[in-house]
Amino acid sequence: MRIRFMSLMLLFLVFSCKSKQEIKVHTPKQKPNILFIAIDDLRPEIGAYGSKIAITPNLDKFASQGLQFNNAYCQQAICGPSRASVLTGIRPETSGVFHNYIKFREVNPKVITLPQHFMQHGYETVYTGKIFHHGDLDEQSWSRLAAIDSMTSKGIKNPVGFALKKNNQERAETRKEMVAKYGKVAKYGLASGIAYEAADVSDDTYKDGYNTTLAIATMNDLLAKNNQKPFFLGVGYNKPHLNWVAPKKYWDLYDRNDIALALQKEAPQNGATMGLHPSFELRVRSGIPKKGDIDEELAITLKHAYLACVSYVDAQVGKMIRGLEEAGIRDNTIIIIWSDHGFHLGEMGIWGKATNYEIATRVPLLIWTPNMPKGSRGKTTDALVELVDIYPTLSDFAGIETPAHVEGTSFKPLIDNPKVTWKTAAFSQFPTPALREWGAFPLRPAMRETYFGPLLKDVEKRIKKQLGEKWDRELFENNLMGYAMRTEQYRLIVWKDRANPEKEPVFIEVYDHKNDALESINIAENSPELVAQLMKQFNKGWKGNLPSK
Repeated sequence: MRIRFMSLMLLFLVFSCKSKQEIKVHTPKQKPNILFIAIDDLRPEIGAYGSKIAITPNLDKFASQGLQFNNAYCQQAICGPSRASVLTGIRPETSGVFHNYIKFREVNPKVITLPQHFMQHGYETVYTGKIFHHGDLDEQSWSRLAAIDSMTSKGIKNPVGFALKKNNQERAETRKEMVAKYGKVAKYGLASGIAYEAADVSDDTYKDGYNTTLAIATMNDLLAKNNQKPFFLGVGYNKPHLNWVAPKKYWDLYDRNDIALALQKEAPQNGATMGLHPSFELRVRSGIPKKGDIDEELAITLKHAYLACVSYVDAQVGKMIRGLEEAGIRDNTIIIIWSDHGFHLGEMGIWGKATNYEIATRVPLLIWTPNMPKGSRGKTTDALVELVDIYPTLSDFAGIETPAHVEGTSFKPLIDNPKVTWKTAAFSQFPTPALREWGAFPLRPAMRETYFGPLLKDVEKRIKKQLGEKWDRELFENNLMGYAMRTEQYRLIVWKDRANPEKEPVFIEVYDHKNDALESINIAENSPELVAQLMKQFNKGWKGNLPSK
């Protein structure tokens, strides 16, 4: 009897221990929330990135807590294609999204986007502000709408483009004048209003302040309804995209006498004449010369306006992160901050994005994760990464398998070890900047009849002078693509005919960042061996430049 009793006790203990182990093993770990912060047109003009003038205490603080990528590159330096590549995980060359007027679903109808992927794996997905490009709202990507009702109940009015009555009147009058003069083509941005505004108003008056308040309200609504369900919250900031409007207090942070202008104001020596546009995007703004140089006084004002917008967005980022902390959920939230592309502020003699050069393709990229190693916090990495890598990285952190169509590489190993050997090259592209409209759209014939006509004639004259018999209107306006490859030391730009990819490049540029960080001299013509070496690497494509496994 005693033996039987002891046997029963032993069996009880065995099954009891097993049950406890099973409970421990199968207790589901709550997936991390994702705070996905996108900023429009922000080059690395941030204190943490070495800017001597930008006042960005919140981004600087965030960089001191997370990992800063010093060599992050977009896949195309224009809003629509860049954001499409980030959110679909597909590069422009594969997706066919080369300009702002192609909706990514038109050419990739069944693609699973980043937020859609998270939604399919149990996440609540929602956004405020600009995540996809304007007009590309993509209802399939989001499980719900933002908490707009909360703004109305608090008496917060809808945001405005301009706060000052005179600026709204001026834009309306100019638009009417342009349509009367040029017809329908004027509707494609020819009257975009004044380039900047400094009104003494609250942050919520403009879109970015409003959308931050809305994002916090939406996050709190998510938690109130189901605090056990993880969320993917996209917060998209419109600034520092033109028009450069920001509350006056952010302008007041700067003394215009301290604002230094671009060091290199000339096009690269021996560079591709088709590689730089005539600042189309800026010139459609009122008060900006339609031809010729931007004078120094105006240039200082414009850079002042850009910096004010950077500080305005910085304040919103800080407010958003504080909202997350006050909700008590930062310790289970991954925060990633990125910009869709850089921006020329007079560098190389132009204003705007839309080139294949460093100043337009290099972007700020910052990430913080709850469980990142202490040794990685507040560190920087010089590894080459691409915005297309964000999709697989966030999937990796969430424990979600990355879809097969994604063309990026998870940089999670860099969070674990910022010095690990990584990609040997990053890739970007842009179709003939000099002969495209400001959304990278092919030139409409009617656009030549506007005030852009003389600018286009001048550009064509310079291209013909440089390339002679290679000039062909159909090629240069519709089929010529500039492909950029950035290695640790060099930037290679290969200008090729997409309609005839087997043909030799139309033109090649090489810039040595070890000796020429401003990309002021194209050394390709005098460096045939280097060109051959870089072309061999280029021809391997992005797949041939991935980290070794």
